[in-house]
Amino acid sequence: MNEKARQLKKNWDENPRWRGVVRTYSAEEVVKLQGTIQLDHTLARIGAAKLWDYLSKEPFIRALGAETGCQAVQQVQAGLKAIYVSGWQVAADMNDSLETYPDLSLYPVTSVPHLIRRINKALMRQDQIDCMQGQSAIDWFAPIVADAEAGFGGPLNTFELIKAMIEEGVSAVHLEDQLSSLKKCGHMGGKVLEPASIFIHKLIAARFAADILDVPTLIIARTDAEGAKLIRSDSDPVDKGYITGNRSPEGYFEIRGGIPFAIERAKAFAPYADLIWCETQTPSLEEARAFAEGVHQAFPGKWLAYNCSPSFNWKKHMDENKMRSFQEELGKMGYKFQFITLAGFHTLNASMFDLASQYASEGMSAYGRFQESEFQLERERGFKAIKHQQFVGASYFDEIMTVLSEGQISTKSMEGSTESAQFTS
Repeated sequence: MNEKARQLKKNWDENPRWRGVVRTYSAEEVVKLQGTIQLDHTLARIGAAKLWDYLSKEPFIRALGAETGCQAVQQVQAGLKAIYVSGWQVAADMNDSLETYPDLSLYPVTSVPHLIRRINKALMRQDQIDCMQGQSAIDWFAPIVADAEAGFGGPLNTFELIKAMIEEGVSAVHLEDQLSSLKKCGHMGGKVLEPASIFIHKLIAARFAADILDVPTLIIARTDAEGAKLIRSDSDPVDKGYITGNRSPEGYFEIRGGIPFAIERAKAFAPYADLIWCETQTPSLEEARAFAEGVHQAFPGKWLAYNCSPSFNWKKHMDENKMRSFQEELGKMGYKFQFITLAGFHTLNASMFDLASQYASEGMSAYGRFQESEFQLERERGFKAIKHQQFVGASYFDEIMTVLSEGQISTKSMEGSTESAQFTS
């Protein structure tokens, strides 16, 4: 074993970060495939360490799904400590095909990595503006947790996808145990599971990719066994007790989905993942508690994730008081990462529809009211985007031109702008 491999193995053996994590490969095998030059994936490395620290020290972390870079900026300025990137939102409105798709893994595999890059670019711009102005109150580089779907194929496809996400600065990734070629949103019907052992190969591939890139990326394993009704094969002992013996017209095996099956699969996945997520059909504390207790009996303290999904009609399931305490109750059970997957999609569409419908009937008075609401957000909560020129970095590039012209410049974009004249406090 060479010195680099020895140090890597020592880190795996002694660093609390890797406690409970199982690898089926050796440090030598990682080093062998790293090449002679090791690139430093700074944003991914720092973000992963930051997210691990948050999850270790805080009861739980909240996140919202960001569909654009600017949405991510608003989330961080508002005080959220992590950002979620949803494959559903990428399919709907932010994919490399420039198409609108349902959540069926139809979009190009590079789409999520590209949204990760876009978000990091937006956060970087805000950091640059603050640095220029001598401000440091906000840590703009919030960890990004992103959707790797079912890996877009087998272990090699998963390996390449996770590498691409890390190269763009992701902090954590999640994979789901559905058959990749028929993958669906967890709240749709027709889901087909992979055998547990096949999914474990994908989790191992994800960890292997992170190790080769030398980034401590968090791996989240999601099971759809609570709501699924079919599985591709009866080959895995973990699954056999839940297979009914019936076959679908396509040849898939029918299963008895539910929390017990989800627990069994989660326990099989736990050694290969940092967090476990059970996709559910309703926001039920009782189901969440049963799942958590089932996992923790075998893996005490294992971190869990929970999707507070917009696919649930929340008011039909609980009143305002129960909603207010819902996440705190989940946190007590060990659900350390709690997120609203499609927050970006719903806020973007609802806010534009609201403005457009009023504008269609009332004209500029509707926009005037909307603008006043922005000014109010600025006064009361520090909202920055009301000053849109400054927000996107006009003064930053004015500063670049000032330096390049050695201060002899008469063409600064912000001097004489309507924003400077009319949007003063």
